[in-house]
Amino acid sequence: MADHDLTGFDRSTFTHDGNTRRILRRGTGPAVIVMAEIPGITPKVLEFAERVAAIGCTAVLPVLFGTPGRDAGRDAGRLKSGLYTASSMGKVCVSREFTVLATGKTSPVVTWLRALAAHEHQHCGGPGVGAVGMCLTGGFALAMAADERLLAPVLSQPSLPLALTRSRAAGIDISAEDLAAVRGRCEREDLRVMGLRFRSDRLVPGDRFAFLRRELGAAFTAVELDDSAANPDAVLPPHSVLTEHLIDEPGQPTRAALDEVLDLFRTRLLGQHRDTTAEAPVTPEGA
Repeated sequence: MADHDLTGFDRSTFTHDGNTRRILRRGTGPAVIVMAEIPGITPKVLEFAERVAAIGCTAVLPVLFGTPGRDAGRDAGRLKSGLYTASSMGKVCVSREFTVLATGKTSPVVTWLRALAAHEHQHCGGPGVGAVGMCLTGGFALAMAADERLLAPVLSQPSLPLALTRSRAAGIDISAEDLAAVRGRCEREDLRVMGLRFRSDRLVPGDRFAFLRRELGAAFTAVELDDSAANPDAVLPPHSVLTEHLIDEPGQPTRAALDEVLDLFRTRLLGQHRDTTAEAPVTPEGA
């Protein structure tokens, strides 16, 4: 896939507490904050944002790292893709805004993201805001849900803290205070948290989802996919459920996962439900 020239996306900035970042947006309706994975806002992330806009929401993409629109897939070449990814990750690791290794801690950038969500709620209207975090930003969507404006948090392959030890594998990048606030909202407000991962993904170990099940109970919906469901044309092993490893065809497990995410936004932000009566049935494997 070639680089995306950002046609169709409006560009602006947002400033909070003296920190200004660029913003891309598309669509109208309630806001969904789309936080890209490493290395940044790739064409595949922009495709996901287009799907969010197509259901009647406003996709809001903060530029947290990387070059918006730059391709990091197979067409970019393995060497260039690897260097670009390493560069983005290196900048994140030295930034004080991102907590990469520590357990029981919310990344400082989440304060800025909550302010962005509050601003977008006021600007776009609706009952509240949705958020999707991917890979390094996956847990940000959970921490943002400590704020009552966040109604639809999605954690796609949440990869922090890096699972270098058993304790880090069995946790996620959120403070005890924020986690308690999210748990309370699940109990009082019927908040639902969705998580997505490939079962073999070492960056998102099963213990992390087991932790979320223990902490959030039935409020946590886990979508866990076999490696065979991943797009074989992707550069890396199965990891990015909604972007690089998506097979965007009816009946594919990754497409079903994408539809579940979009349905969460329809239900929580638009008060709608997807009509599945006209969709072709999925034939069981081996049938």
